Amino acid sequence: MNMRPEIRNEHPERQIVTVRVFNAPRETVFSAWTNPELLKQWWGPKGFTNTFHQFNLRTGGHWKFTMHGPDGGNYPNESVFVEIKKPERIVLNHVSKPVFQLTAHFEEVDHNKTELTFEQLFPTIKEYNKVKGFAIDANEENMDRLADVLQNMKSRTHL
Repeated sequence: MNMRPEIRNEHPERQIVTVRVFNAPRETVFSAWTNPELLKQWWGPKGFTNTFHQFNLRTGGHWKFTMHGPDGGNYPNESVFVEIKKPERIVLNHVSKPVFQLTAHFEEVDHNKTELTFEQLFPTIKEYNKVKGFAIDANEENMDRLADVLQNMKSRTHL
């Protein structure tokens, strides 16, 4: 039986999907998303850092933070959590520009591997077109940074 999450392909013209398999159990990958101390270490493309102002992980809770770019720019972000289903799925609405809904699916591939499917659905093709040129590569860099955090977590537990 295939337990793969359904990817909403109803609007591929305004959706970015990134998939990565991590060498970590699903609970660990989910924790890297839900523990703000871990999340701020990897969220964003290469070279970015984060300052979290609010992280209220519950349905209707807000996540407010500033991304600090390698160019010296500060980028305020705000999201609202729509659904948290541990350890399977996180859905949030990114309400600051660019506006999109993000769904993260966590699927156990085997005991120590997790496939993460990261879907961004934009409300319009215009919004999608504004970000697709940089967001696809930026999402891959985000996944690289998550892999590094997961590796560091694994190394610390094997000391």
